[in-house]
Amino acid sequence: MPISHELPKRTKPLRTGLFCFLLLAVVPSAHSAVEPTQVMLEEMTTSELEARIHAGATTLLVPIGGVEQSGPDIALGKHDARARILAEKIARALGNAVVAPVVSYVPEGSVDHPAGHMRFAGTISIPIDAFEATLEGAAESLHLHGIREVVFLGDHGGYQKELHQAASVLSKRWAADGAKAVALDAYYRAAAVDFPRYLKAQGYSDAEIGTHAGLADASLTLALEPELVRADHLAADARSGAQAGIYGDASRASAALGAVGVKMIVDQSVAAIRFLQAP
Repeated sequence: MPISHELPKRTKPLRTGLFCFLLLAVVPSAHSAVEPTQVMLEEMTTSELEARIHAGATTLLVPIGGVEQSGPDIALGKHDARARILAEKIARALGNAVVAPVVSYVPEGSVDHPAGHMRFAGTISIPIDAFEATLEGAAESLHLHGIREVVFLGDHGGYQKELHQAASVLSKRWAADGAKAVALDAYYRAAAVDFPRYLKAQGYSDAEIGTHAGLADASLTLALEPELVRADHLAADARSGAQAGIYGDASRASAALGAVGVKMIVDQSVAAIRFLQAP
């Protein structure tokens, strides 16, 4: 059969469909109208960042991770990945925040006399004064360009004291112009206290939930960056315990459980930051 080169006759349904398509193309959805397009600082140009700040995005989230062992089943970059993804979710929910690059190098203990996580290959530690200076320097840099609130989001328990120290130094330094810095307790508390409490209420034991590389830790990572978890080995490696850097039992970890923890962290962090922003 010869191929016809005639254009098909336009029908009423086609005109209606075309009208709907054009309408959707020019009218933004409610979602796009609320959620900012750009929140990650390193993905913006300098002029785009200036525009975001001038439009009211004067809160800077500083995600702080760390490179440390989490047993044989969770990759060394767990904290970095989680801090970055969670910070982006929090910033998008806030609508008036930007996210700094992840601070990856953190204190993990002595290198000369290694203990704790430093006993395991891949863990990286820097001196406390270098860590605090890094936080202060990063915050000062963005404060210079119009940031009014700096919020430290620490994904690791080992440096929470240092976050508060850096925030206190900055807030005192900026007191004259009303800017401030804060170490957001709500972020870490949701992950380390509230999420484990939820898991226990669901029938999981403290021994399973654990404090490091256990059920809570692995579930959060599965929900946010699953390729960092060696899920096919979780059940077998859980038995190796503390000698392998595992404090808990992740054999029943799941992304579904982790999603509950993610929501807790985001919701509670957003509420705490909004309280901070209130006049």
